[in-house]
Amino acid sequence: MKSKQFGGKLSSEWKERYAQSPQWQNGKFQNSIPTQTGVDWRKLPGMLCKQIKGHPQAIPKEALPLFDFEASEFLKSKEHFAYTWFGHSALALRMAGLNILIDPMLGQDASPIGPARTRRFSENSLEQIALLPDLDLVLISHDHYDHLDMESIQKLAPKVKHFVVALGLKRHLVAWGIDESRIDEMDWWNQKQIGPLELHFSPSRHFSGRGLSSMARCLWGGWVLKSSELSIWFSGDGGYGPHFKELGQRLGPFDLAFMECGQYSVDWPDIHMFPEESVQAAIDAGVKEAVPVHWAGFNLSYQHAWFEPMEDFIKHAENKKLNWRSPALGQIHSIGAPSTEWWHKHK
Repeated sequence: MKSKQFGGKLSSEWKERYAQSPQWQNGKFQNSIPTQTGVDWRKLPGMLCKQIKGHPQAIPKEALPLFDFEASEFLKSKEHFAYTWFGHSALALRMAGLNILIDPMLGQDASPIGPARTRRFSENSLEQIALLPDLDLVLISHDHYDHLDMESIQKLAPKVKHFVVALGLKRHLVAWGIDESRIDEMDWWNQKQIGPLELHFSPSRHFSGRGLSSMARCLWGGWVLKSSELSIWFSGDGGYGPHFKELGQRLGPFDLAFMECGQYSVDWPDIHMFPEESVQAAIDAGVKEAVPVHWAGFNLSYQHAWFEPMEDFIKHAENKKLNWRSPALGQIHSIGAPSTEWWHKHK
């Protein structure tokens, strides 16, 4: 029997919906420029050797501490902007009086169907869901396991008013018991008004899939959130490309951006950014303050130490005079607030 982890079945009805998108070509979603998303079989033996050997500092020596979520502090003012990073790409935002979660993968395993597990660096992540307030909005950028977690979704479901997700992802949530009326899908450059919040789904250079039969059958991208006071960008996963400058021209500048930075490798350079590319992407888009994400959660690359993405980002950001921040896991943070290099004590 097929595992529920794979999500919703790709029916002809779903395919007909996706075919209305300019991004859907030849039976799947496509990147806007040529992008190597699959394995180059000529490199496979070397990749396997590197993966088996691993990086000596790929995983922290001990579990990374995760502050318990403080809902009262998070909700203290209707006009207050705040965010909490739970590690990897999971974020809570308080913006324009709304409670928002982005890519809330709070589970303990990013490989729930694999023969080998990919354990989270922090131990109490799922318990944070019980501490969260009711949520106005959950945004999900694509359907990879490190961004879309069945257990997290099922635990979150009673708290969530509205899900807005990448085109193609609704079928997974429906398969897991979320009523279709609570879910909206968005294509690249789509805009939607959620109360006082203006929401846009921005392009990225990546791929998707929860199994061989569902590869590239869900779109991928980032989120732009605009209020009367602030403009926030979540880059989503993806390699460097010209879409960052286009985003800045269309929707920038941004007061704060959460930039993908981690799980990169020379073996898949098109689908994840190296730190210097992440810095340049932020500059291209007109970001005033950048928070690197997609690290400190899981070991998905044999290329780098678990803390290297942040340290390399700092080096390149300071060289190019880009403001950066790094909140501790679970800590409530705000724009411009000081952050410490908390990871040093956990190397």
